[in-house]
Amino acid sequence: MLRSILAVTLLGTSSLALAEGAHGIWKTEANDVGGYLEVTIGPCDSDPKLTCGIISSAFNKDGVDPAYENLGKLMIRDMKPHGEDAYAGGTIWDPEHDKTYKSKMTVKGDDLDVEGCISIVCTGEHWKRVQ
Repeated sequence: MLRSILAVTLLGTSSLALAEGAHGIWKTEANDVGGYLEVTIGPCDSDPKLTCGIISSAFNKDGVDPAYENLGKLMIRDMKPHGEDAYAGGTIWDPEHDKTYKSKMTVKGDDLDVEGCISIVCTGEHWKRVQ
């Protein structure tokens, strides 16, 4: 229920938002023990011209993890459009290490390349579109 409310709040009521660029639900890469997240990306509540993402589902190696403590938390914050299907100028929070990084994202069909940087050192992940 909470996830549904948060997703509706984040994405607004426009179904068109789901079809635009990075807007939708994305599956992160699995961590070292096989767990992964689903992140719902859409317009930020604070400014609909910016893009944000919340952790909408969590999965451990055995399946859904309803007790995951970070459900509903903002993971992607204040990303600005930066060319066609690209975003920059925002931040991404890594819940495993509780660190926030400057970030950029690029959509390539049903793939989303997400990168987080501290200074000139960057690491990235390749996410898959769920919806």
